[in-house]
Amino acid sequence: FQQFSDTSSRKEHVKITSEPKPGFLERLSETSGGMLIGLVTFLLAFYLLFTNEGRALRTAKSLDEGLSLVVPLDSIHSISQQNEGRLVHLAGALSTSKPLFDPSYGLSIQAVKLKRNVEMYQWVEYEDSKEYEEDGEIKTETKYSYNTEWKSEVVNSRNFDREIGHKNPSAMAVESFTAVSPNVQVGSFVLSKGLVDKIDDFKQLSLSHLEDPHADITRREDYFYHSDNPRRPEVGDLRVSFFYAGLSGDDPHLGSADKVTVIARQRGDQLIPYHTKSGDVLEILYPGDLSVEEVFQKEHESNTMKTWALRAAGWLSMFVGISLMTRIFYTLVDWFPVVRDLVNVGLKAFAVCVATSLSLLTISVGWLFYRPLWALLLALLSIVPIVVARSRVPPKKQQ
Repeated sequence: FQQFSDTSSRKEHVKITSEPKPGFLERLSETSGGMLIGLVTFLLAFYLLFTNEGRALRTAKSLDEGLSLVVPLDSIHSISQQNEGRLVHLAGALSTSKPLFDPSYGLSIQAVKLKRNVEMYQWVEYEDSKEYEEDGEIKTETKYSYNTEWKSEVVNSRNFDREIGHKNPSAMAVESFTAVSPNVQVGSFVLSKGLVDKIDDFKQLSLSHLEDPHADITRREDYFYHSDNPRRPEVGDLRVSFFYAGLSGDDPHLGSADKVTVIARQRGDQLIPYHTKSGDVLEILYPGDLSVEEVFQKEHESNTMKTWALRAAGWLSMFVGISLMTRIFYTLVDWFPVVRDLVNVGLKAFAVCVATSLSLLTISVGWLFYRPLWALLLALLSIVPIVVARSRVPPKKQQ
């Protein structure tokens, strides 16, 4: 059943679908399938937590090793054979051999990367659904609304609930792309591809000093428009903007070249990855002029943030897995409202306690070969959630 809005534009409508309320056996079958997914998620959490600890400790040891071995260069314009194969630290302005061009729009810039971003004015569908029970059936009421927006990806209107009146073109006449300079240097040293990939601080390029490249293209603010009227675009119109990263030459409109700090292995005039004894790779680049200590401090902070993010993801994965595996107990009593709510709260508390204990225990095992004392402390700490949960259970009455 569909109910359309009374507005003349008809950009919004509601559709209601219904299906019979699933029986007990059907709900039990769905729960069994969820238990299998939960088991996979539960096992994946162990792998994620365990490998994350090894990665974090290996990275920390590699950073400490790099800090003890790194050699600051006296000059970035001369190559010393004494530093061949060693881990070196240098800072300086970026330079490239030639500018990057986009001849279609008459644009050039001396930078490491130039990105053309193309957006098309398109219809976008939004849906908002809610379920409710009525006459023994589960009904879903979905509200579909449509709006026109600039999007950098083609929105497939064939997937819309109502394509009539909201049809988008199937492709863009102009494509987005990113051009990368083939030769990037700091002084006399050539950066590896891995270091160039780290230059990703894109800034939008001002087009105020440029003219319209063609008669059918209009520049307005920092966009080139393929449109008859940029102020009132139509579906299918395009607008193009440009972004750059790593300014590598003095520009009258953008300023002086960007400076970067690099820590990598010297091989001739090349800066390449350095493999540590701990099995990690050091290939570091940061914007600005930083000291050795500042660089390694930032790397340690990044490692810590990544470690805690993966720990949280591992705990969440374990919690979801346990919740799905124990969902069957909720299904068995879901026709008793009061009992159902109590069981639901109990299962959630159980999942939190077990996920926390097993996560701490897994982390302690990951530390066993690196920091035995900390591993033992975490193993003891893993018992706390279970002890707390048991202490809240009322003792049985003595006979």
